[in-house]
Amino acid sequence: MHCQGCADKILHILKGFEGVEEVKMDSKQNKVMVKGPKADPSKVLERLQGKYSRNVELISPKLKPSAQDKKEPEKKQVPQVKIVVLKMNMHCEGCAHGIKKKVLRMEGVSSVEPDMKNSQVTVRGAFDPPKLAQKIMEKLGIHVEILKQQNQAAPKDKNNNNSNNNKNMFHYPPQNSQEYVYPCPIFSDENVFSCSIM
Repeated sequence: MHCQGCADKILHILKGFEGVEEVKMDSKQNKVMVKGPKADPSKVLERLQGKYSRNVELISPKLKPSAQDKKEPEKKQVPQVKIVVLKMNMHCEGCAHGIKKKVLRMEGVSSVEPDMKNSQVTVRGAFDPPKLAQKIMEKLGIHVEILKQQNQAAPKDKNNNNSNNNKNMFHYPPQNSQEYVYPCPIFSDENVFSCSIM
């Protein structure tokens, strides 16, 4: 607080705030004392930081760290890749190509491999197989039957253990250096080997 104007501003901010009964200010020590039996220190601090200044600190009572702050960040679960074999009616290569194109656009699908001879489509990705079959029936109007579904095993690392190491690998772009090609010295005015007629 620099002046009486700052003190008035703080008084105006806290006046009528929930639970605050009395506000005392000490401009020399830059302190504000708020009294009230129902005054929540964290809410008063938050209000002063929002309306007056971010440099406001709570001296007393000290706030206990909340359970939200102690929470460890949740590990991101990698969706499990599934391989599903679907039976569909396909008469020609055009049908197979159209089915592949439309199924690839669906959410969670990473690859589609149609098999014309057996009228089957192998779909890989992170999705719910019954929901995918339902979506295909709705969008394409083709009867779909789930023949086989399995989870793709996670690839093992060098040490044959499936630990999820959160190592970030940095890749540098290829360094293509372009050398400056100097012009031929024959056409230069500073050519020492040229003939000069005076």
